[in-house]
Amino acid sequence: MTYDQRTVRQTTTDPAVRRRTVVTDDTAPGTVVDDGAYSTGEVVDRRTVVTPSGGELLRRAVVLIFGIIQTLIVLRIVLLLLNAREGNEIVRFILNTSQVFVAPFIGIFNSDALRAGGSVLDIAAIAALVGWTVLEWIVLWATDLFRREPTVV
Repeated sequence: MTYDQRTVRQTTTDPAVRRRTVVTDDTAPGTVVDDGAYSTGEVVDRRTVVTPSGGELLRRAVVLIFGIIQTLIVLRIVLLLLNAREGNEIVRFILNTSQVFVAPFIGIFNSDALRAGGSVLDIAAIAALVGWTVLEWIVLWATDLFRREPTVV
C-alpha cells in the first residue's frame, strides 16, 4: 500500500517584518514588546510505502489455500443436493477435485450420504468441511506465533 501525506507547517522565519504588541499584565502594565517574526505556510509532501511482513504473507497464503479447499467442498455439497448431472465437465471437475479432500473423512460415520430421490446429502463432505476448517484454524494459530507485528497500545 502507498500512503500520500501532505502537511502544511507554520513557520516564523522573517525578522524583517516587525509588529508591535502591547502586553498588559499585572507585573508590567503597558509594556511594549517588539515581535520580529511572522507566520508563513510551508507545504511538505511525503510518500510512505507499507508492505506486509513475511508472516502476514504466509497467513494470506494459508487462508487462500484453505479457502479454495472449502469452496470446492461446499460446491460438492450443493451440486450433489441439486442432483447435478455428472456428465457436465464443470460438475465432473468439481466432484473429482473435491473427492481428494473428502476422502480422508469417508467412513467416519456409519452412513456417508443420505439419499432422497436423486439428491444426495454428502455427510462425509460436511465432516470434511468442518475438519478442514479446524485444520485451517490450527495452521493460522501456528503461523501467528511467528508473526512479529507491532502491538498497538
